[in-house]
Amino acid sequence: MLTVIPIPAFQDNYIWLLRQDASDKVVIVDPGDAQPVIEYLEREGLSLAAILVTHHHHDHTGGIDALVKRYSPRVIGPDNSAIPAIDEVVGDEDECRVQGRSFEVFAVPGHTLDHIAFYAPGTPGLLFCGDTLFSGGCGRLFEGTAEQMHRSLARLAALPDDTLVFAGHEYTLANLRFAQAAEPDNPARDAHLGECERARQLERPTLPSTIGRERQINPFLRIDQPGLLNALAEQGSVDDDSAAFATLRGWKDRF
Repeated sequence: MLTVIPIPAFQDNYIWLLRQDASDKVVIVDPGDAQPVIEYLEREGLSLAAILVTHHHHDHTGGIDALVKRYSPRVIGPDNSAIPAIDEVVGDEDECRVQGRSFEVFAVPGHTLDHIAFYAPGTPGLLFCGDTLFSGGCGRLFEGTAEQMHRSLARLAALPDDTLVFAGHEYTLANLRFAQAAEPDNPARDAHLGECERARQLERPTLPSTIGRERQINPFLRIDQPGLLNALAEQGSVDDDSAAFATLRGWKDRF
């Protein structure tokens, strides 16, 4: 059985740790900071076998050098020289095997041009999507276009409903409060916001989410919904899906 454990970092990052059964060899995803990872591994008597990297931003890669120096893990990520110590470059439709599971690689540009996601099919599937898909939201467009991000999210939204979504940040409450403005009439979203507020009061993560839940609550996956389009029409163009998505992303940036 594969267990996924969140290691909090910085103000709101999650570094995800993957452990198969009782093995003492683990994998981590997007280590922006080495110290919390080292503290966890040493406390639990674990060693680091591999690092998965979704994109080059420093809050997802800043701990790689120190971890490689200490544990010599295999580092798997996109083709970008800004990411240190990559051993295995992977891109769209590649596969890699870690912790006894085969992970499919999806190119998901938008937040950055090099962004990839790792997906392990199963019941449930596991999706490590970095800063592309958040619970209730999506990443800012630092390098890519709204059209690219819209396509990337549509690809992730097509995964099975029970797929667990392990995003890179604890942004859920802010995202869902924006979603209330963007799509005022969504009871499923409002109920989930209440659950997430209670979780954060208890200092528990709101993640993982699921793809099925995100299709119900996440405005960036609901761009064809009439209530959302009505609200968006007051903010900018909704002439087609790409224009509506760009309007929604721009509104969120200003919110």
